[in-house]
Amino acid sequence: MATLGTLLFTWAKGKLVGTDADGNRYFTERAPAKGRRTKRWVLYKGKADASKVPPEWHVWLHYTSDVPLSAEGRRDWQKPHQSNKTGTPEAYLPPGHDLAGGQRDRATGDYEAWRP
Repeated sequence: MATLGTLLFTWAKGKLVGTDADGNRYFTERAPAKGRRTKRWVLYKGKADASKVPPEWHVWLHYTSDVPLSAEGRRDWQKPHQSNKTGTPEAYLPPGHDLAGGQRDRATGDYEAWRP
């Protein structure tokens, strides 16, 4: 959830540019800025987490593009955006990790330890 100050600033000076598939809303200043770039910001749906911003909106937020890229322009081989799951129950745990049971397959014999 955004702070009260961010919500008031958004209400007073913000103009909605668009929304992504996760429900995050992207804003810019209503009045053009003099002598500086126009501010751009995001109001996250739920907990604020920068990894929730998909690449289409990331390029816009960081002034790489003047307009957000369209999600339809993605290639067939590109995977859909996923936020960072580190520290959550959905985090990746490799085989043999203590939290994943602590058991891993035995070495297959293609490994030879170094001996000085």
